[in-house]
Amino acid sequence: LAGIVAGKMTKTNVAGYVAAFPIPEVLQGIDAFTLGMRSVNPKAETKVIWINSWFDPGREREAANTLIAQGADVVTHHTDSPAVVQAAEEKKVYAIGYHSDMSKHGPHATLTSAVHLWGDVYTKITEEVLAHKWKPTDIWGGFKDGMVDIAPLNPIVPKDVVALVAEKKAALKAGKLHPFQGVVKDQEGKVRVPAGQVMSDDKLAVLDYYVEGVQGSLPKK
Repeated sequence: LAGIVAGKMTKTNVAGYVAAFPIPEVLQGIDAFTLGMRSVNPKAETKVIWINSWFDPGREREAANTLIAQGADVVTHHTDSPAVVQAAEEKKVYAIGYHSDMSKHGPHATLTSAVHLWGDVYTKITEEVLAHKWKPTDIWGGFKDGMVDIAPLNPIVPKDVVALVAEKKAALKAGKLHPFQGVVKDQEGKVRVPAGQVMSDDKLAVLDYYVEGVQGSLPKK
């Protein structure tokens, strides 16, 4: 959904992504963002800078400024500070926040944010622990489980884009839309998810490539 907003709002067709570590969790975000963006704007591309840290406001800001200098007029991130959003506000470009609604850090720049909603999960676990009923288990949830959402869109986002995001969000919640829904190709043009299929959770958990539309090479391990 964030990618759809970026794809509709970019004028340069370049988005910048400040990323923490080249692991599947972060790659899922980069690839999903790019797929969403190119679903509405096939010319759009994503440039990525890895900072190898979850939280380093100085490096996050520096990476954002570098991406903006390279033509990105929308920047986003998978890091833990609002530095990317703040840099976008200063440079008068767009931003999409991560983890929580970051609009207060860049009221003009922030188009929306991808947000995590873990309160209900933690409450449920706490209640189970108190009742001596908790058992360790993997937790893997999305829109259908109320664990993620998209923050309110900036009023500058056109109404038709707002309506499109609402439509796609409803489809995600209903299980009728999957971010990695075929055809999905990698950078080399190889089909990774054929038409009519979606990427399984076990393959998402070991995702190790950029999709078509992401510039540059993935760092070597």
